[in-house]
Amino acid sequence: MTHADARIGAMQHFERLALAAEQTAERLGPDIATYADWALTTLRAGGRLFFCGNGGSAATAEHVATEYVVRFRRSRSALPAIALTGSTGMLTASGNDFGFEEIFVRPLLALARSDDLLVIHSTSGGSPNVLAVARAAARIPVRTVALVGAAGGPLADIADHSIHVPSSETATIQELHLAVEHAVADHVDAWFASETRPS
Repeated sequence: MTHADARIGAMQHFERLALAAEQTAERLGPDIATYADWALTTLRAGGRLFFCGNGGSAATAEHVATEYVVRFRRSRSALPAIALTGSTGMLTASGNDFGFEEIFVRPLLALARSDDLLVIHSTSGGSPNVLAVARAAARIPVRTVALVGAAGGPLADIADHSIHVPSSETATIQELHLAVEHAVADHVDAWFASETRPS
């Protein structure tokens, strides 16, 4: 691959991403606002946010949880957010003892309460372990948000609220999921920063 090929490939990637981001902004504003309202309501009531996903979506789950616990854009109190992907020991023990399908179910059942919110990232919406954790959340019950691709998959039907970003490409879906999470985090961040600001 030549330098020119790499440049053209980069331009095409960003053009696809820009188009999908524009479509997301145009079509999904109300869906994202619902998620943002649920996240803020959960945290204001003393609940916690849980995040999970596989592969790149697992990395996004940890990324986003960190921004709530530590900080996003503003100085404010630490907020309770947990990535169910965060413990290698827990994941491997759950997978070994109960099967890979249960890796998110065990920690959710141990930690979650009915005033919490579970956010599931999945590009396909069909992975057995994300479907299992969505069903487990319904039994607790914990409200669920699914961030999925255009097709949605069965996860979109199980979750209480789903956000279908307009792409079928894994990389673009993951990039847009993170952008959605940052928009929601900014909404939450602003409210809590205003609460801690001296009047």
